[in-house]
Amino acid sequence: MALEELERATNEIIPLEEFRSRLTQAEAKGERLRIKAGFDPTAKDLHLGHTLLLNKLRAFQERGHEAIFLIGDFTGMIGDPTGKNETRKPLTREQVEENAQTYKEQVFKILDPEKTTIAFNSAWLDQLGTEGMLKLAAQHTVARMLERDDFSKRYRDGQPIAIHEFMYPLLQGYDSVALKADLELGGNDQKFNLLVGRHLQGAYGQRPQAIMTVPILEGLDGVNKMSKSLGNYIGLTDEPRDMFGKLMSISDTLMWRYYELLSFKPLAEIEALRKAMAEGANPRDIKMTLGIEIVDRFHGAGAGEAAKAAFIAQFSQGALPENIPQVTIAAPAEGLALARVLKEAGLVTSNAEGNRMIDQKAVRVDNQRIEDRALVLAPGEYLLQVGSRRYAKATLAS
Repeated sequence: MALEELERATNEIIPLEEFRSRLTQAEAKGERLRIKAGFDPTAKDLHLGHTLLLNKLRAFQERGHEAIFLIGDFTGMIGDPTGKNETRKPLTREQVEENAQTYKEQVFKILDPEKTTIAFNSAWLDQLGTEGMLKLAAQHTVARMLERDDFSKRYRDGQPIAIHEFMYPLLQGYDSVALKADLELGGNDQKFNLLVGRHLQGAYGQRPQAIMTVPILEGLDGVNKMSKSLGNYIGLTDEPRDMFGKLMSISDTLMWRYYELLSFKPLAEIEALRKAMAEGANPRDIKMTLGIEIVDRFHGAGAGEAAKAAFIAQFSQGALPENIPQVTIAAPAEGLALARVLKEAGLVTSNAEGNRMIDQKAVRVDNQRIEDRALVLAPGEYLLQVGSRRYAKATLAS
């Protein structure tokens, strides 16, 4: 695998030339670098947004390096406010352990279990003790902590920052010390924490790790970060038909972003697909190629083609899915706003998401596309559809 392929779909590599030199020298000598990526088990399921880091770990595995999948069972109990304006609620040890178990099961859909080291940061962080924590805290200043974007914004806005939150970057950085990492992977929103790891390794007499950041994957709406709470995600455990249908629902523009970040196809092959589309190829067919690749990756060879066939039968030939949920919604005589109906029917997580789906022309009522978010549905029976796969038969009863 050429360096160009290894470095594709990255935001930043720090320091770039040092990373390339260290990698080249190690491989020339037959040495294995220790490549670390950490995940706090804050939810039970992983989605495609998480796989950007897993795909990178896999790429280094294929070059013969040691992939360390670090589960932050200790740091997951602290809560990291990255990208948020308020403190994320900490989890109990029981919640963390339950979520960590599902992570272990799901990551091997991508990583080679025979070549993966799974580590839990409680193994060393539980042992630090009060003295160790104080020594660790002495390695950084409050001024440096306030250089982190979300901390500085909350400080400017007068929002509270708990002392324990300042410990999170230090504990994540100490993971790199404990593991003697040569390279740490992380989302671009984790850059500050990864740099803390470099700093701490130097302070503890180790050669500082290089860091590689990857973009944040947009969800199905093409706007927000892929997130289960926003309902714009594709889960690794989604059924093949659901996974394929979600991928077919993305815009033609977002499709290329997914090709860039998620596909394992060589860059030259992706460029050939771009050229084909520019010359008149149907974008739907190119999107189906992506859908087949992703579904096969998580469900086995042949699953993608089967999902494609089901998709064509359902949508190109007008067939409806089996077992469409039926719901009854209490409604006043004057009716309910469509976004509210979608929420009550369980098709979206909020009125705001319902309105976004309407704006994106992703909502149908009785097979008619709806583009007016002000639409009010009177009491009656309706076939509701959001995107390519979410259906409900709703009865509005006054």
